[in-house]
Amino acid sequence: MADEAEPRLSLVLESLDDDQAQEVVTIALEGKSSIADYMVVASGRSTRQVAAMAQKLAERLKNAGFGNPRIEGLPAADWVLVDAGEVIVHLFRPEVRSFYNLERMWGFGEGAAGVA
Repeated sequence: MADEAEPRLSLVLESLDDDQAQEVVTIALEGKSSIADYMVVASGRSTRQVAAMAQKLAERLKNAGFGNPRIEGLPAADWVLVDAGEVIVHLFRPEVRSFYNLERMWGFGEGAAGVA
């Protein structure tokens, strides 16, 4: 199942890298949750950057044939969730990210793929 998610995860990570996302963390969810195979958490410097990263990511996923991902959290863009099926992407402003601390909640360090 995770093998099917690999191309989608690669596209997500490449897109975030192209858009200069900060502190990108990939967490493997296999055995922890049935919602997805991977969770990616990243920060943007501003609400404008967070919104742009989410919109570009959704466009790139669609153009690559992965369907239309659902986006939650626009237009406020403090925390935007992009549901790309096997990969769930959380994009934050840094202050909001540290408040929610998803990495710790999902056990970053044990089963996490690491920081890109």
